[in-house]
Amino acid sequence: MIDIENELYTRIAQRLREEFDSIHISGEYVREPAKFPHVTIVQQDNSSYEPTMTHEEVHSLLMFEVNVYSNKLSGKKTECKQIMKIIDEEFMSMGFRRTVLRPVSNLYDATIYRMVARYTGVVSKDKIVCRR
Repeated sequence: MIDIENELYTRIAQRLREEFDSIHISGEYVREPAKFPHVTIVQQDNSSYEPTMTHEEVHSLLMFEVNVYSNKLSGKKTECKQIMKIIDEEFMSMGFRRTVLRPVSNLYDATIYRMVARYTGVVSKDKIVCRR
């Protein structure tokens, strides 16, 4: 298995912390964040990339899901979009492709705004994301 989750998480978390002082970032899904703004970056899939399969794994197809939450009284949608823009820039600069970006209704607490994005990419055994 080719795994770049830690490197990817660290890179994005560092960039977000440079831009947002009080941001809370997690590598696991959280149903109800305790601190805001809150971001989760979770690897949802890591499968062998069949077109390059040999007797060993040469590439893996990865999928990451990102959730951004804000509970600001005013401007929570704007805050989520600003955070997501930075996340999107980082994923794109690494060679990933965004497959989903949409708001999600937060049924447990409507005062919290939430956006979700998914990114896919093919990574080599040298941990380099390959552009298609």
